Amino acid sequence: MSKKKVLGPHVRRLMSGISEHGKKHLTEAETDLIQTELLLEEAIEKLTSNFMAIHQAVTARQQSIDTLLAGGSLSEEERAALAGMSSEIGGYVNAAITSMQFQDMTAQLLDRTLKRVTGLREFLGTLGVHGADLVPESGTDEIVDLIGKVSMTLAIQSLELRSELRKAVNQKHLESGDIELF
Repeated sequence: MSKKKVLGPHVRRLMSGISEHGKKHLTEAETDLIQTELLLEEAIEKLTSNFMAIHQAVTARQQSIDTLLAGGSLSEEERAALAGMSSEIGGYVNAAITSMQFQDMTAQLLDRTLKRVTGLREFLGTLGVHGADLVPESGTDEIVDLIGKVSMTLAIQSLELRSELRKAVNQKHLESGDIELF
């Protein structure tokens, strides 16, 4: 049997494994980045909305404040609106702070993506390490043995990386409760 016929299935299996594991990890990294983008968009939208609401609340009460500063008096309705200003603004500030806590979840997603990319780089680096053991004089049995070792090492690395990064992204101790995503 020729070397080509003996090595062909082993090389094909190795290349398929590399392709499959690489695609899985890159797809997960892509998913994490998309989720990060969505979280950031939502948080920025909520922050903008709350800061605009704070501005509107202050602007709406400014005339009453100006009247008081000028020594004037306010109607009961104006007094009630002014008295409720602190509470109203406090609600908007709390909502803005909750929106800012999405930063923790995005940081977790980015950290997970970075670990995935680093793991994938190490995964692919294994090929270079084991490939250095292959010399032109290597026999078929040595090549088949090396391909088997590389395949096994890559499978183990892929499983370790997948199990380490399969954790949910979560935020604890928010005023509104615990949040767990993905």
